[in-house]
Amino acid sequence: MLLRRALIHAVLMMAVASAWASSLWPQSDLPEDDVMQETLRFTRIFTAIQSNYMDALDSEQVIYNGGIRGGLSALDPFSSFFDPDQFEQLRQFTVGKSRGFGSILYVQTGKVLVLQTAEGSPSHRAGLGPGDEIVSLNGTRMDRLDFQSLIELLQRSRSQKVRLGVVRPGKFVSEDFDLYPAEIPNPSVDKSYLLQPGTAYLHVSSFDIKTPQEVAEAVEKLGGSDLKGLLLDLRDNRGGVVDAAVGLASVFLKPDLLVLTQRGRSMAEKSLRTFAVPLSFDTPMIVLINGTTASSAEVFVAALQEHDRAVVAGEPSFGKGVVESVVPLSARTGLALTTAQYFTPSGRSIQRRLPGTALADPDSSLRAGADPKFHTDNGRPLAAGGGILPDVALESIVRDPWVSFLNERGIFTIFASEYLTLHGKIDPKFEPDAETLEAFKSYLDRQRIRTPGEYWAPDAEYLKHRIKVELFNLVLGLTAGDEVDVRGDPQVQQCLKLLPKIPTLLLPPAPRPVIKRPKPVNPVSNRSPR
Repeated sequence: MLLRRALIHAVLMMAVASAWASSLWPQSDLPEDDVMQETLRFTRIFTAIQSNYMDALDSEQVIYNGGIRGGLSALDPFSSFFDPDQFEQLRQFTVGKSRGFGSILYVQTGKVLVLQTAEGSPSHRAGLGPGDEIVSLNGTRMDRLDFQSLIELLQRSRSQKVRLGVVRPGKFVSEDFDLYPAEIPNPSVDKSYLLQPGTAYLHVSSFDIKTPQEVAEAVEKLGGSDLKGLLLDLRDNRGGVVDAAVGLASVFLKPDLLVLTQRGRSMAEKSLRTFAVPLSFDTPMIVLINGTTASSAEVFVAALQEHDRAVVAGEPSFGKGVVESVVPLSARTGLALTTAQYFTPSGRSIQRRLPGTALADPDSSLRAGADPKFHTDNGRPLAAGGGILPDVALESIVRDPWVSFLNERGIFTIFASEYLTLHGKIDPKFEPDAETLEAFKSYLDRQRIRTPGEYWAPDAEYLKHRIKVELFNLVLGLTAGDEVDVRGDPQVQQCLKLLPKIPTLLLPPAPRPVIKRPKPVNPVSNRSPR
């Protein structure tokens, strides 16, 4: 908090010092080049602050967090500066790798559970698995730390050797494990199943350089060209590498079709098209999106929608349609600067309007008095104004406040852990019943969590579903738990019902019938001619 106040104070001091510096150094001394003038002004202001501020300044913090980030924030929400740690994380995201131990953890105050370990990772080689509880890390007890301290301890430990104290499910005495960090692949296809015979489901969490290959291999593994339908879930996919969007579009579209156009003030207009790939598919498709589907994920969705390749279902996407050019700087830092906009094959701007920024009217260059009209290849009308509007709107389920509270507090995961301690491992065919619900209610009573009568009965099926998901997570792994969750997802169930309707949904709108009106007949005058 003190550091944050100091930085804010320093930035304010820089603004005040601007006028002061102008009086100390005449404007006539400044070079004529605009960039050099502004650079010299900044240097003089910073020198004045550094010399006269009441406390010694951390120059790196003031420049990185104050001057640079403050200046970028005045442009748009997407331009940003990366310090050395952030720039390294960006590099790892782009290549789909990160450094660590390969574990997916459930973290709650005083409790850390292993949900899954990546095959071949340090955690996997050590024998850690779903349901294992990490009770200590390098001698520090987990149950003595608050949530924020737990997160900080786990993050600090990712790049160094650790000794973990682990309690296995159904056991009470901990075992010690020594782990050494390594580079771990982060697959962008994090869920893939057959929902029913001939119908595949894939969730793609991000777009990195390996995404097209991962998707193609997952589809091939689930049936390839023999599939009758494919549901591609891009909900909560915030995008990533735009070349990955073009590559993935090439997996599902014919070669040489336009995917997007980039336009910017300081760069030549550039059109990106599909290309031939080793594995491609023409399986009928539904693409599922929501309000956090963004950036290159939207580029991909727009290409499939506008070329009438897939039905887009779900909720309107986020609306981020600008190009961030990442520039490496000195001292292992980097800069992401908005340099251009994306435009879809029909010419739409994906970017939503952001009043008060440089993106207040992102599609103004397209208009000449009135908004243009956009259509798919088949002539289906498309909405403009940023983001992707689905062809079929599917609202997400809003849970009641009591269930939301249980989810936010991690009650289902903690109950599942206790249930396994008391009952042992469950069978893969396990289904929660009335007895399981009673055990859950007893657990809530012991935790002094009220079970409102108006919610208990209506939520019963959802409670069973969440209990089953968490039990499968802890016994069979996150993949098995995710599959249970996906099969119970109302939007996924609605998409399955849409699959047979795909050909009809992609048809052009029916032409309006032409109504022929009879020609007017001159009335016959009753007057006799004169």
